[in-house]
Amino acid sequence: MMRIGVIGAGYWGPNLIRNFREIGVLSVVCDSDTRKLKKIKTRYRDVETTEHIEKLLEKSDAVAIATGGGSHYKLAKLVLEHNKDVFVEKPLALTVEDGEYLVKLAKDRNRILMVGHLLLYHPAVRMLKKYMDDGVLGTIRYIYSQRVNLGRIREDENALWSFGPHDISVILYLLQKEPTKVMAIGESYLMKGVADVVFLILYFHQKMLVHIHLSWLDPHKMRKFTIVGDKKMAVFDDMEASEKIKLYDKGVDFSTKFSNVSEALSLRSGDILIPKVDNKEPLSIECREFVDCLVKRKTPLSDGQLALRVLKVLGSAQESLDSGGKWVQLNS
Repeated sequence: MMRIGVIGAGYWGPNLIRNFREIGVLSVVCDSDTRKLKKIKTRYRDVETTEHIEKLLEKSDAVAIATGGGSHYKLAKLVLEHNKDVFVEKPLALTVEDGEYLVKLAKDRNRILMVGHLLLYHPAVRMLKKYMDDGVLGTIRYIYSQRVNLGRIREDENALWSFGPHDISVILYLLQKEPTKVMAIGESYLMKGVADVVFLILYFHQKMLVHIHLSWLDPHKMRKFTIVGDKKMAVFDDMEASEKIKLYDKGVDFSTKFSNVSEALSLRSGDILIPKVDNKEPLSIECREFVDCLVKRKTPLSDGQLALRVLKVLGSAQESLDSGGKWVQLNS
C-alpha cells in the first residue's frame, strides 16, 4: 500500500490531507505548530501526526509539501535526498536556479517531482485546451485573466507570487509556447514592500498578447479567463456554479470583395454555446494523478519542467516589477 505523508497543516494542507485520506494513502501529517496538528487530530482521529520530519520520512513512500513558498526548496530537497517522491505546492522554488537544482536532483535520483499547479487538472481548462487544439477558436489573438479578491493578506509573498503561478501555468499549458518578453507593474498599499496588486503582460511571437490582473485588494472575487480567437471566443469563469465555460461565435470577418477598407470588415455575432463541464473537484483529480504517477512511475502533467517554465516567467516578471515596469526579455 502506497504511503503519502503531508508536511504542512495550515491554510492548504488540510485539503491535501482530506484528499489523500479519501484515496486511502495518507500515512502521517507533520507540522511544527502543535495547534494545527491538534485540529487535524480532532477531525481525523485515525491520522498520525508528528512535529518531526524525520518520523514522517520513515513512515512515508512519498511526501506532499503544503508549506509557505519560501520553504518549498529546502523541504523538497530534503525529501528527494531521502529518495522519496515528492509533490510540492506552487511555486516549486523562489529562484530559477533552485528550481533547476530540484529538477536535476529528482532526475538523478529517479524520483517523481510533481508541482501543485491545480488549474491544469480543472475539467474546464482541459475543455479549453481541446477547443484550442481542435482549432475551434482559430488563431489566438490575445488572452486576459483576472484573479482578484478582498483578502487573504499575505506578508511573505506578493500578489505576483501568490496568485500568478495559477494563471501563468494555465497560459503556458494552453499555448504550449513561451513568451518572448514580460512586463509587470504593481503597488504596495497595505504592507510596505509587498505588492497587493500587479498587472502583468506576456508578449508572444506573432503579436499574441496576454494580460493578467492579480490582486487581493479588490471589491470583486473573480477567477476568469477570456480567450479571443479569430474564429470564436471563449470565457472560463470559475466563480460560476455551473456555466463555467461560454463559447461565443463572435468575431470580425474579412471580405476580399470591397470598394473601401470599411467594407472589408464586418462584425459577426452568432450563438453562445454553454457546454456541460464535469464538476469533479480539481484537487481530487490532481491528488489521484500523483498517486497514479507513483504506481505507474510516469511523468505528471505538472512536472518539474512545467514548474520551471512558470518559475522563469515569474522571475522575469519580478525583475520587471522591481524596475518599475520595464520590459524583460526571456531567454529561449
